[in-house]
Amino acid sequence: MKTLIRQATVMTMNDRLDTFVGDVLLEGDRIARIGACLEEEAADRVVEARGKTLLPGFVQTHIHLCQTLFRGRADDLELLDWLRRRIWPLEAAHDEESVYVSALLGIGELIRSGTTTILDMETVHHTQHAFEAIRETGIRAISGKVMMDYGTDVPTALQERTDRSLQESVDLLEAWHGKENGRIRYAFCPRFVVSCTEELLVGVRDLSAKYDVLVHTHASENRGEIELVERERGMRNVVYLDHIGLAGPRLVLAHSIWLNDEEKRIIAERGVKVTHCPGSNLKLASGLAETPDLLARRVRVGIGADGAPCNNNLDMFQEMRLTAYIQKVQHGPTVMDARTVLRMATMGGAEVLGMESEIGSIEVGKKADLQLLDLTDFHTYPSYEADPFSRVVYAATRGDVDTVWIDGRVVLDGRQHTTIDKANVLRRADAAIARVLKRI
Repeated sequence: MKTLIRQATVMTMNDRLDTFVGDVLLEGDRIARIGACLEEEAADRVVEARGKTLLPGFVQTHIHLCQTLFRGRADDLELLDWLRRRIWPLEAAHDEESVYVSALLGIGELIRSGTTTILDMETVHHTQHAFEAIRETGIRAISGKVMMDYGTDVPTALQERTDRSLQESVDLLEAWHGKENGRIRYAFCPRFVVSCTEELLVGVRDLSAKYDVLVHTHASENRGEIELVERERGMRNVVYLDHIGLAGPRLVLAHSIWLNDEEKRIIAERGVKVTHCPGSNLKLASGLAETPDLLARRVRVGIGADGAPCNNNLDMFQEMRLTAYIQKVQHGPTVMDARTVLRMATMGGAEVLGMESEIGSIEVGKKADLQLLDLTDFHTYPSYEADPFSRVVYAATRGDVDTVWIDGRVVLDGRQHTTIDKANVLRRADAAIARVLKRI
């Protein structure tokens, strides 16, 4: 299948951040050609995109698809209360169908708002059903079951034996890693130090090295969490993870708000990646991550919406604006400019996932993971000599996303899903949450 996208404003997000008006030819799952005016004779489909903006699909580096069903069920709480009083009981009440529907609901929202790749963390059980939703909908995802073999106030249904947690993770990896032509990948997902024994974390370290896959965990999101880790492990989060040999290029830390200089040094020197989740951090009152400092230290930082119950939406447009705004208040208006933030949402996210040679920019040979924005509306005009980066980061909304391709396949066409039955998912979501709530 060859698709010619004609005369779009192309924002490449390559190293030079090139922007031009021209054509992009997709062939199969790849970007085949880029130019000012390409021949259309061989194209199976021509997309007239004059006046529209073509950019890479967003890469969200911290998502919980299993929590989408809990939107609005855990508002106005700080992190540890949010987990113990709401999220853990809800996750413990999940069944196979509710995990599947929760994933469909989240993926529908993500695609609709231009996200084509996610780093996802599921719950303890039923993760294979989230993978089924990922497979069916066409989103690119790195995902894994959450791992929890320790902690107070953890519901019985979420408490695991260490050996069983490790084995189930390996079983899922062997079943799903590399499926769908590499579109689906696996990551080991110990929830955080507070809910994991050292035996489990060391096991994850060794398995990550054996299979060469990411480790996705939370760290230093909340001061109460850090106090628990210091009391139980005798050192701060990142220092402890480095002490047991987990700190390295395969480790992705969600949040990383409360870091001291030693921890920042470890992250930079070991090549640890970080995910910034401003919407979640603000709503849970967790704090403001020192993102400009991390970027200045050449740490690779991506952006993620986190889960729907701590953010209430999975919209990268909102996360980009928050990423910029919260730093400007502290450091001045020139910090976290639109180019920096949009790069974090695309190529920066790809770097966090170790996928920068495959996705994150519009370049020949890369995967055809793209979004086409129609910015012809009141909130994005005037367009005359407007900065395209400013329009996307500071003015555009998810309602402007017109078409989305993943692996060269159209998954959103004229703002309509092609791989998800929206009405069916919404109906099943209400039925699923009603069933989950009855179990608590």
